[in-house]
Amino acid sequence: MKKYNVLAVILLAVFVSNCGGEKETLLTINQEVLKAQYFQKDALLLEISNPKTQKIDSVVYTLNNKKVGTAKGAEKFSFPLTDQKLGYHDVKASIFSDGEKVLDSTRIEIVSDFEPKLASYTIVNTYPHDPTAYTEGLEFYNDFLYEGTGNGEGPSGKRGISSLRKVDYKTGKVLQSVEYPENVFGEGISILNGKIYQLTWKNNEVYVYDVNTLKKEKTMPYFKTMEGWGMTNDGKYLYYNDSSETIHKIDPATFKPVDNIKVYSGGTKIPAINELEWVDGKIYSNIYQKDAVIVIDPKNGAVEKIINFADLINNTTPIQDRDVINGIAYNPKTKTFFITGKNWDKMFEVKIN
Repeated sequence: MKKYNVLAVILLAVFVSNCGGEKETLLTINQEVLKAQYFQKDALLLEISNPKTQKIDSVVYTLNNKKVGTAKGAEKFSFPLTDQKLGYHDVKASIFSDGEKVLDSTRIEIVSDFEPKLASYTIVNTYPHDPTAYTEGLEFYNDFLYEGTGNGEGPSGKRGISSLRKVDYKTGKVLQSVEYPENVFGEGISILNGKIYQLTWKNNEVYVYDVNTLKKEKTMPYFKTMEGWGMTNDGKYLYYNDSSETIHKIDPATFKPVDNIKVYSGGTKIPAINELEWVDGKIYSNIYQKDAVIVIDPKNGAVEKIINFADLINNTTPIQDRDVINGIAYNPKTKTFFITGKNWDKMFEVKIN
């Protein structure tokens, strides 16, 4: 047989194989029974759309690649969403029909059915704050205030200096500090097991210091390329956010992800959550360029409370580079919060009512 005849036979065999192996199917997840948004108290009802009435042996359903159940034949399947977190979830169906498997997938969104409560505050004390500090992170530890700053630029065009600081909060005096070069933008901080962790904005790494000496111990990369914004901890794990509605739960030894939550207020996800503080099992966070602090349930991401601090900036000096509120620290001894902002000349001790 000539060469070109052999090639023709091979190509013909491939063509016949492909055409004969494909079986037309219209088996899909029925989108008409799905809702635009779900609550955790809802059940997810699933069924297969089967316009040609093909025989269905069984359907295996998964949620985020974890099997949640099997339906026999074409029967409907219901799955409770009680233990699922807020945000988007991937639903997949493996449909077994006449000895073949057909795959289809869709996506659902679970939102919060909790209506946030509005809370007020009372100013307890006012303290001086370095107006050159472009505040990114704030935390109390052993009666001292630790502050992370960035090299953001104010209206004057003057840039701040990224740093990590130990501060006498009553006088505003900086007792110890580490300053970074211009190519490092310092971000949020958190203190855990005698270590200070400080994020960087776009350098994709976190710095670890001894809390007593501010001696740098190591640098760890983020688990993927992202921005670093605010950070806190629950006594075991670190939590940080990346400019979106996501808060990452992190192993402090490796800076690898353990879990994450998506922050929602009602049916709306809340992006740009920034400085974080863990207080009595809840996460407090300000929202970048907003005057509010929200209280988040770390189990599912639901916003439970909103504190409006819009009037607080009016108690500061209107210097040229004064910027948005950013900085939340909690003093467990006094059970009060310390609030400041980027390039504010004052810091406020407040009680949330």
